[in-house]
Amino acid sequence: MTSLKIVGVPEHFNLPWHICLEQGEFKKENIDLQWTDVPEGTGKMCQMLRDGSADIAVILTEGILKDIVNGNPSKIVQVYVKSSLIWGIHVAAQSNYQTLADLENTKVAISRLGSGSQLMAYVNAKNQGWNTNELQFEIVNTIDGAVTALTEGTANYFMWEHFMTKPLVDNGIFRRLADCPTPWPCFVIAVREEVLATQPEAIATLLDIINAKTRDFKAIPNISDRLSTTYHQKIEDINEWLTLTEWSQEKIDLDLLERIQRQLVELHIIDSTLPVEQLV
Repeated sequence: MTSLKIVGVPEHFNLPWHICLEQGEFKKENIDLQWTDVPEGTGKMCQMLRDGSADIAVILTEGILKDIVNGNPSKIVQVYVKSSLIWGIHVAAQSNYQTLADLENTKVAISRLGSGSQLMAYVNAKNQGWNTNELQFEIVNTIDGAVTALTEGTANYFMWEHFMTKPLVDNGIFRRLADCPTPWPCFVIAVREEVLATQPEAIATLLDIINAKTRDFKAIPNISDRLSTTYHQKIEDINEWLTLTEWSQEKIDLDLLERIQRQLVELHIIDSTLPVEQLV
């Protein structure tokens, strides 16, 4: 039995993994896959890949790209979700902020440095024509930390996935001012180089299993109900999310990787690009 440690966010995108685990699909192929939810997100998962406490991560494209360029000894093995991630831009419901322009030069809550919530703050700032050098950050670790920070005023806005944050909007804790979709496929699967070198067959088998599940995921009977219950979402929101979400079973396009790297350089998120062969 090959033991592998995998990490991902506790969000609806990752239900296919949990169904495979419940059904024993990895065990049937002699893979003991140990899943850990990481609510802190991409920055924390990058750290776990670096220190060996995770072998595999289902992770935001821009976050892992930045960290590989900065020395993370991992590789992207394929795209996991090819559609954009829709980041809602949220403020405290009682705040005076009414438009995105009101947020210029205010403080953004982020889960941690290098997280998607930080990197997408740069994307949004560039979209708005703001000076990205003026961005200020408050590290809040999790969505609960963001609720505290925005409510108490230690940060002014918070970017997080639209649908996972919607219950906070519906309950009058946050107000969403706008959405900011990623200009690239949102999730990839990354694996530590050491694991790729020593367990290539197990990784290939694991990818075959998850790809078979995501290919037919939307056709699973009552999947909307399961998603709604598990992730505390209204059924109409889940159905909308399902129509917007496309999983992938393909390797990442090398030209696309070049383009994403160039965009990250323009945003001053990375200083230089790597040859794409060093990323995948």
